Amino acid sequence: MRETGSWTATLVALYRAIESSRSAATRLFRDPFAPSFLDWRLRSALAISRLPVVGSAVPWSLVDGHWAGPRGTVAVRTRYIDDVLGEALREGMEQVVILGAGFDCRAYRIPGVDRARVFEVDHPATQARKKEVLARRLGALPAHVILVPIDFTTHSLDAVMPGAGYRRAGRTFFICEGVTHYLPAPDVDALLDFVARGGRGSRMVFTYIHRGMIDGKVAFTGAANTLATVERAGEPYTFGFDPADLSRHLAAHRLRLIEDVGPDTYRDRYLRPLDRQDQPLAEFQRAALVEVTG
Repeated sequence: MRETGSWTATLVALYRAIESSRSAATRLFRDPFAPSFLDWRLRSALAISRLPVVGSAVPWSLVDGHWAGPRGTVAVRTRYIDDVLGEALREGMEQVVILGAGFDCRAYRIPGVDRARVFEVDHPATQARKKEVLARRLGALPAHVILVPIDFTTHSLDAVMPGAGYRRAGRTFFICEGVTHYLPAPDVDALLDFVARGGRGSRMVFTYIHRGMIDGKVAFTGAANTLATVERAGEPYTFGFDPADLSRHLAAHRLRLIEDVGPDTYRDRYLRPLDRQDQPLAEFQRAALVEVTG
């Protein structure tokens, strides 16, 4: 699960920090932890981005140049996942499992999350960096959070989760953000099967890439630059779903599609009310909310 690597995890933290630096009236969310994961160069870029006039041009010139709307996409998908997680917590979800957690800090900032057991599943190296930052910010890891180290190339979720205290029969909300497009198809299917074995009524939200972007059958703006950028970084996109086939694919894994969202939904639901509908988004990035049918 590659988006938890240092390069992509730090970029996502930067995008969240930039969004969080907006005024309360115009931002989609606030992640007070995101700036803590940035090195001095990115902290400088963040500081400049906050300056009047000049700052408005900084995010595009420094972080958007080689991509197709990544900053806006991270912002809207973060808000979407925040919303569906918050709804699940209000409905009494007992567990939250964040797969490939990276520098995701929902376990420390979403209201009511401390009433659930939160399992952050990730590579030990990424977790070491996260623990270092959280120790400075919080002093100690909150009691409701359990870090589950895993090397996804050599271990399965079935092998590590029970020992961490995960209860398969418990109602669980799974988050899988920025992960599926770095996995081979068999690993995606194994992940879906693990979720499907969760308690009845459990849900999962995951982001995915439109398959047409990867195989070239759909001409998305900025796709070539994006594919070249991730290839140079050694983290190529390897998997995508066809939205038209998503419901059928999930049903084969005993999962029911609740909602499939993309740029049009994000603009109408989140950006237009803030008069930000012109903000660039990656048209090939989507998210799905699914439910375990039992």
